[in-house]
Amino acid sequence: MGHKVHPIAFRLAVTKGWGSTWFARQNFSTFLKEDVQLRDFLWKRLKDSLLDRIEIERSRQKITITLYSAKPGTIIGRAGAGIEELTKAIKKMFYPGRRVDLQVNVKEIQQPSLSARIVGQQIASDLEKRMPFRRIMKMAIERVMKSGAQGVKLTISGRLNGAEIARTETLANGKIPLHNLRADINFASVAAHTIYGAIGVKVWINRGEVFEEKKGSA
Repeated sequence: MGHKVHPIAFRLAVTKGWGSTWFARQNFSTFLKEDVQLRDFLWKRLKDSLLDRIEIERSRQKITITLYSAKPGTIIGRAGAGIEELTKAIKKMFYPGRRVDLQVNVKEIQQPSLSARIVGQQIASDLEKRMPFRRIMKMAIERVMKSGAQGVKLTISGRLNGAEIARTETLANGKIPLHNLRADINFASVAAHTIYGAIGVKVWINRGEVFEEKKGSA
């Protein structure tokens, strides 16, 4: 019996924090739906900015969105024009005709090769360019291990290289302790949209052990 648990959800409140920080007595479902739609909108709009994660913080008067990216310059734009345009687009899409104090912050990821989502996005981008999947996986594993990771595992599923029958390929290096709550396992699942259909990419990165509580979600 294989019971699989999401590595980040498994460690919530132990070594991982929540991606949204707010408390609601009444409008919980409204805020939750809004968070999901906001994230979907930002993932699609900032697809080329190599986003690692999106954190949303709400208070009574203010909404703060923090974007963690490997390419912050592409989001900020020249003299902050990109941020202003993004803020206007969010207000127009989600808060039409309402006065909302919305702040969008951008922070740079220091080691993009240790972010499972960024690695997954790079693999998906290479797959969409029709590069050989085994070479992509080997190069990604080499890049992650050189950045100081203790272990990495990649799984790719779908019609690989345009084959008639879909299959799953897995490559791993180092150790990925899935039962150890202290292990800082960064996980992400990304889809590559090719002419043969969608190919799923899953990435696990072991960044060592954590002995103090982390506030970030990844």
